[in-house]
Amino acid sequence: MERGMIAELKNRIRDIPDFPKKGILFKDITTLLSDAKSFRQAIDILSHRYIGRHIDLVVGIEARGFIIGAALAYALNAGVILIRKPGKLPYITHKTAYELEYGTNEIEIHKDAIKPGQKILIADDLLATGGTVHAATRLVKELKGEIEELAFLVELSFLKGREKLKDYGVYSLIQF
Repeated sequence: MERGMIAELKNRIRDIPDFPKKGILFKDITTLLSDAKSFRQAIDILSHRYIGRHIDLVVGIEARGFIIGAALAYALNAGVILIRKPGKLPYITHKTAYELEYGTNEIEIHKDAIKPGQKILIADDLLATGGTVHAATRLVKELKGEIEELAFLVELSFLKGREKLKDYGVYSLIQF
């Protein structure tokens, strides 16, 4: 039954050709998120994977990861932590850089967001090349959080993002 539901969810994701640039086929999850039944099913399936695993905090990565992370945190009775682009968090932060196709970028987390030993689920909407989430794992480890798993709504398997994340369990609900 779950396989059929996942196929339905996959069909809710819209393809946008040539976005953000020519030759890219963008997977638009907003059509899944805007359908209440689909959004609930996706979060229910994801959250059931972690029930009983005593997750303390769900870390959501800017920006759509906030949606998935907050919904999972609510379902798991856990707190939610935000990882953001530089200059967006108001308190003292830890920062790390990561590689992009052309150049680098940075993300940061409040330095007091995680207490040593807390069980952390890192959540994002999409696993592509794995660069951003790999940087997020470094931030969580700096704060001595214990990463339980990395959870994604969608994975673009052909981009081999899992290869950067070999030290962690990776779960994606929908694969392309």
